[in-house]
This record gives sequence, structure tokens and C-alpha cells, in this order.
Amino acid sequence: MRKRTRELILGSVSSLALAAAGLVGVSLATTANAAVALNNSDVTANLWEWNFRSIAAACTNHLGPAGYGAVQVAPPQESVTLASTSDGAHPWWEVYQPVSYQISGRLGTQAEFTSMITACHNAGVRVYVDAVINHMAGSNNTVTTGYGGSTFSPSGYSYPAVPYAYGDFHHPNDGYCADSDGVIDDYNNAAEVQNCELVALSDLKSQDSSVRTKIAGYLNKLIDWGVDGFRVDAAKHMAAADLSAIKAQLHNTTAEGRSPYFAQEVIPGGSGETAPSAYTGIGDVLGFSYAYGLKTQFANGTLSNLSGIPSWGQDASSDLTAAMVTNHDLERNGSTLRYQDGATYTLANYFLLAHPFGQPFLYDGFTFSTSATGASPPASSSGHVTDTSCTNGAWQCLTQSTGVKGMVAWRNTTRSATTVTNWTNTAGNVIGFSRGSLGWFGVNRSGSASTATYPTGLPDGTYCDRITGGATTGGCAGTSIAVSGGRASVTIPANGAVAIDVNAKTGAGTGSPSASATSSPTPSTSPTDSTGTVRATFNVYATTTTGTRVYVVGSNAALGNWDTAKAVPLSAGGYPIWSSTVTVPANGSFEYKYLKKDAAGNVTWESNANRAVTTGGSAVTATDSFNVSNAAATAVTFTATATTSTGTNVYVVGSIPALGGWNTADAIPLPATAYPTWSRSVIVPKSTSFTYKYLKKDASGNVTWESGSNRSYTTGTAGSYTVNDTWR
Repeated sequence: MRKRTRELILGSVSSLALAAAGLVGVSLATTANAAVALNNSDVTANLWEWNFRSIAAACTNHLGPAGYGAVQVAPPQESVTLASTSDGAHPWWEVYQPVSYQISGRLGTQAEFTSMITACHNAGVRVYVDAVINHMAGSNNTVTTGYGGSTFSPSGYSYPAVPYAYGDFHHPNDGYCADSDGVIDDYNNAAEVQNCELVALSDLKSQDSSVRTKIAGYLNKLIDWGVDGFRVDAAKHMAAADLSAIKAQLHNTTAEGRSPYFAQEVIPGGSGETAPSAYTGIGDVLGFSYAYGLKTQFANGTLSNLSGIPSWGQDASSDLTAAMVTNHDLERNGSTLRYQDGATYTLANYFLLAHPFGQPFLYDGFTFSTSATGASPPASSSGHVTDTSCTNGAWQCLTQSTGVKGMVAWRNTTRSATTVTNWTNTAGNVIGFSRGSLGWFGVNRSGSASTATYPTGLPDGTYCDRITGGATTGGCAGTSIAVSGGRASVTIPANGAVAIDVNAKTGAGTGSPSASATSSPTPSTSPTDSTGTVRATFNVYATTTTGTRVYVVGSNAALGNWDTAKAVPLSAGGYPIWSSTVTVPANGSFEYKYLKKDAAGNVTWESNANRAVTTGGSAVTATDSFNVSNAAATAVTFTATATTSTGTNVYVVGSIPALGGWNTADAIPLPATAYPTWSRSVIVPKSTSFTYKYLKKDASGNVTWESGSNRSYTTGTAGSYTVNDTWR
């Protein structure tokens, strides 16, 4: 398919990727199993052109633990395969030229697709698919085969794998397309826009009941496999009545038993039958005007104007808008902000999550040159998209950054507060606002740090910044912000942001639990004598393969009474640190242990003896390392002084497994406890020598090592140690 020239026409694509190491095998199942409960979130990660294996990994290791509600997947059907074009071999727009409705394309196989759905549902994440149903591969193609081996005749309008034949398409002067060349020439003519060919793509006759049935059959196949909704490509080029008739034939979703979600691509600029308002009776529409407005204000540094969002003349009301900063078309033509805009782009995405307008779709594609906007995503010579790596610079990986995951948690916390309060313009390019009494957000689009006192709407207390701390709920990983009398003095970094909410506060204890390991390597019971409850936060360092999660289970009801089916799942928001906070009986004792479960439900217990905790009347925190018993472990607090740009964080990695074994993907993230100081306590074995080094990762996952030789350290038999370093 060719890129649109007169208006944006191509649809959005999503294929997420796992880390290169530790890929798990895919199930051969043809149906996807639904999770018991999906995340209560309206945030969607649009993982554009990531393959199915990589999306499964992202759901398991990042999106689910961070609280994302859905992931958007690229068109999964078989498409034309183009080894040579003016945009090079296998351009990204291949996937918008379907040749069949089989799941056999450049993003993966049917088995990988259904395994992806299962993995995402098990992580609590819905799956939305980009549905290309307006057209088939272009009639101007000289290639006649697809990725799965299906053949077609573009000039003869024959697609036998569906099957579609000549009479299933619009043609010049056929009573529908009143145009001599059969191609859209007048975008103000609704009949031409909806019944003629979009840049020579074979336009389906969606008025025909047999065509509608085949389209609905394709979508129902996906729904029955577990798909929860659709991003409808080129919806503007189908009459709303036709699209509505197709949707009426669709099944309810398997995971939640409700009508599938619809987000329709209706580019603004038309009127009447082609306007976004003509489609809102079917579902949401993509927020193009919202994205254009964000670029204007963030690029100009006029953030104070953002208070007028509701009166901007949006494409649809907030409840019917799939809001975005950009998508794959818009970032390529430069009409919106894009990742090349650096901190400005990141700040706009933070704001997208902070402001209550619309349902946020966070775009996350591959990197590209602005001089080669049609180029392929990273792929093999055959065109099959390779697994996403967030460390090699080929992928943007915005949705996995600490700040964005922290803002997803912030939005989920504040979601019930649907209006903005306490709007404060500290300057034209520095603003702050509250979401009721649940959260406060501030953003600084200037080259200097800004300190001011803001009304937050929050109860008094000490809160943890989500931008620096991420989605972690136990303890306080981010910068501390004190609220007194409902107000806070906040320093917002240059081209930075700060976000605090009622679910991220200080106050949990910082000591490790007392350990009295039993002699049994398997779970035992331990009585409790308690009155009241306290919060117990569990933090464990544990590396995992794709599809595997970490749990804690123990001797009381809160920890499942040693029943692995009731084990408490830990969040990987700070991977490889897995964390969760559980309410346990006060003034008692209990034993616990960590375990891992893979995608098939197989359980692996840690090898050391049971851990033990005695509770009093205040919160407790356990800081552990998988397979390292408390008696054999000590804590080393790594403290590094390092300056960074917005979106970049500091990590420590080293020669022992507890420090990632020199694997940068398993490096330990250090929270900015008192920027520019970064610090975290890591559990390592006693009496052990190791080497280590600090590194930085930006929002795209690019790694920068500090200079110089490896640092070294040796632990003894003491309970804790501290190292203080300066980035070199």
C-alpha cells in the first residue's frame, strides 16, 4: 500500500517485543484463555509493529504489572510481501494490504497470536487489534503472493483465500463510485470518499451483505480467540451505516462478555457523513485534533493554554475520544510531536496520562530516519519482524520507561476524579493541577528548574514522585514530596514533571524481616496470635524468563495458607525487583516463601528454607533475593551521584546474579532518592567478592556506561553495607 498524500489514510500497527534473552516457547493452542480479572484501567499501549512474541513478553513483564488496561496490536492478518519498493524492502505499510484473513503474516503465526492473547490476559491486559476491513491489497500490485503463501490477482480483484471476487469491490461508475478512474479525488465528496479506491487499494463493497458477513466472520474469529476490541483502520472510508451493520454481527468478548471496544480512524476535515461525529454512535474516534493541539502548546511552551482543552473544538467528547500524542502516520509527517522531540515529547505523554480528557493511547513504535519514513521495522530478509529489544536503539520503548509506567499508576489512582482542580499557572510554561483529592501533577517545559508552592488537594503527608519512582507501590522509590495544609513546595526539574498520588506515600518500614528459617525446604504452617492488621511489603530480586511471574505465599490467609493457587502476585514495575504490599495480622508471626509460575502454571519454589517474620503494630518490609536465604544474605546500599536528562535513569549492574550478571536488561534500577543522588539497597550473598559498574538508560532503552574500569567490592558477615560513588 502506498502512503497517503492528500490526507492521512494508513492505519495504526502494533507489535511488541520481548527481550532477546529468555524467550519462551509458544503454545500451539488455537484459542486464548482469559484471565479472571483484567486491569481496571483506560490506558492502552499502542505497540506499533512489535511482533506477537514481543507483545506477549511486554504484557507479562511490563504492561500488566504497571497497570495498563490494553495493548494495541498491528494488523495480524496475512498481507502482501514486497521485497522491493521505493521505500526499500518490506516497508512498514505492507500490513495494511491484506491478501487473506488468515493469521500468517510478518508479525507472527496464529499460534503465536493466540499465545500472545493468553499471556496478555493472564497479565490483566486486554488486546485490541488493528482491523483492516475497508480494503484489500492494492490493484496496482505486481506481486501476487502473501506472507502465508496465499495468492491473489490484484488487477482481477480476486482474493481466493477469503474468498473475494470482482463483484465484492467498488469499481469506476458502478453506481457507488461515480468517478472515471475509481480513485478518490475529492475528499469533500462523501460518496467518493466511501466508495472509491483509497490510493489504489481494492475497496470492498461494504454495502453488500455477503461482504459484511465475511468481514464480521474475520472479526468474530479474533473475538472468539480472545480479542477484546479493534482499532478500525480507514473507518472514514466506510459508510457509518455499513460499519454499524458489521459491528451488529459481532460476538461478545470472551474475557468480559461485552461488546468489543471500537476506536475508529476518522481523520478530521470532512463534514456530514465523513465527519467524526457521524461515527460516534458506533464507538470512539481517534483524537487527531487533540494531538495537533498538544503539539502546538508543548512545542511553543504555552502550557497555560492547556487549561482550555475542553473548548478546543475536539473531534468528539472526552468519553468518545481515543486520545493520543501521535501515531505512526502523524509522527512520520511531522504534524504532531514525535520521539525525536526528546523531552518535549515525553512531557506531552505524561500530560496525556495526567489530564482526564479521553482514553489515552500511548504510541510506541520503532525508530526511523525522517528521510526514510516508509522503511521497514527491524526485520529478517524475508520481512518477518524481529523481536523487540529496548537496549539497541531500534525501538522507542516509551511504554516501558519508569516515568510513563509511574504515570499509568498515577492515572489509575486518580481515574475516578474526572475533572481538573487547583489549576495553577506558575508561568506560561510551568503548570500544576489536581485530580480531586487523589493526585497532583506538575510539568515544567523550560530549561531551568522551577520551585513553587502548589495547592495539591491531597491530605497531609509525605508522597513519592511517580516520575522518578515508577509504578512501585511498596515503600517510596521516587523523590519525596511533603504536603502540609494541602499545599506542597515542589521543585520541578528543567523539562521535567512531578506526579504524586494517594497510593504512593512514605511510611512503610525499611528493615528486613527477622528470619528464623525452618529446616523444611517445603512450606510449613506457622500460627499467628494477632489483633488488628499491619501492612507487609515484599521486595524480591528475581530474574525471570518471558511468561514467568513471581509470587509470595505463606502461612496465613493473607498469603494463601501455602496454597500456590492463592499465592500473591508481585508487580514487576521495577524489574528485576518484584514488589507488592499485603495486609497481614499484627502482633503475630508468619512464614513465607517466593515462587515462580510460568505461563502454563508450573511452579518453581525458591531453594532456601522458609523465611519468617514477627509483626508488631507497625508496617514491615521484607527485602530479599530469590534463592538467597536471609541468614546467608546481606544488604549493600549502592549510592551514586549522577546527573541525567529527563527520561533517563541510573542503574547498577555487576558480576554476580544479584546484580544482573552483567546483563544490562537485568540491571538494578536506582531511584533518585535525592537527585542527583540515586540509591537502592540490594540483597547479595555474604562474604562474597564482586565487580560492578553504573549505567544510564534513556526512555528508548539506550544504554550509556560510565567510564573507567569495573568497580569492586567484598562483603563480609555484617548485616548491611553502603558504597558511595560518583558517576565517572
